[in-house]
Amino acid sequence: MADLTSKQRAQLRALANALEPIVHIGKGDLGENLVQQADEALEARELVKCRVLETSLLSPKEAAQALSQATRSEVVQVIGTKFILYRPSHKKDKKDKIILVK
Repeated sequence: MADLTSKQRAQLRALANALEPIVHIGKGDLGENLVQQADEALEARELVKCRVLETSLLSPKEAAQALSQATRSEVVQVIGTKFILYRPSHKKDKKDKIILVK
């Protein structure tokens, strides 16, 4: 996947403002189930907000990098304990697909 431009990142950050974190990384860190959950969420939504809990051994930046590599997605932003991942859906018939600016 090509790197996101600054305009595309800004667009995705604006879309992610209204989202609640659906992937929570705790003391279990990045287990197989968590990666699968994030992968399924990315396929369904394309844009996913994640949260790193205090019990996690990983920093938010480390968790974002590791999870983005495991799910083949892009890190849009890391701020505080939250981060945003983006990956275009592979479903051709998806109605609410995110169209990135050029």
